[in-house]
Amino acid sequence: MVVTAFAPGVYGRIDSSVKRAGAVTGRNVTALRSAYWVLLASGFAEPLLYLLSIGFGVGALIGDVTTDSGQVVSYATFVAPAMLASSAMSGALSEATFNFFGKMKHMKLYDAIVATPVRSMEIAFGELMWAMFRGAIYSAAFLVIMVGMHLTTAGWAVLAFLATLLVGFTFGGVGMAITTYMKGWQDFDLIATIQVALFLFSSTFTPLAVYPQAWLRFLIQLSPLYQAVALTRSLTLGQLAWSDLLHVAYLLALAGAGLWLASRRMSRQLLK
Repeated sequence: MVVTAFAPGVYGRIDSSVKRAGAVTGRNVTALRSAYWVLLASGFAEPLLYLLSIGFGVGALIGDVTTDSGQVVSYATFVAPAMLASSAMSGALSEATFNFFGKMKHMKLYDAIVATPVRSMEIAFGELMWAMFRGAIYSAAFLVIMVGMHLTTAGWAVLAFLATLLVGFTFGGVGMAITTYMKGWQDFDLIATIQVALFLFSSTFTPLAVYPQAWLRFLIQLSPLYQAVALTRSLTLGQLAWSDLLHVAYLLALAGAGLWLASRRMSRQLLK
């Protein structure tokens, strides 16, 4: 009797919360403009240019490389999954930082939303789903290119796409949490610097083994983008390992922490 009385109420509250978060995501879909698709195209072009210039251009001079798992692959095959993870990261961060900050601090959009039954956690989750959507578009387009260039197979590309959703979820949550501490647009120079550092030093262009110092390799492994690159590289190469579960757990934990912190910070700022 207790279970049957308790369960519908819990499920009803969860269903209502999901619907309210979905309404936040739906608001972003409704607000789409034609110029936004140009922005999406430009975000996809950057990792593609890196793949063509470095993966194939520089790769013609480098030849084959040995991955951290010991597999020998062409340099383009090595770089491509890193560009895939970076693309998912960039798409999610763009929405969860710059656009999120504009809606919260300048448009005051969320001040109006919290006057409705929608709560701060639901706003954060709805915006996170939207950030994942942008990262997913980048990832899907890039994976089509990878399959067309024979850098992975269609079957492994599907699994890699699921991994990029997790990557977008993680960086979107962390990006929103960091953005709640930002006071002005100039503060985003710090985010851009961190993003470039992650992009260059997360085993994107070189195997982890090339770094001679053990402490430096350990520091790189703590990078969320390294975890994302290692996971997508394992999937696109078809080399699954138990360590992939650790990559997934790391990204999930970081995403949960980011979402929780973002919602708490939003509650304090919007309801003060």
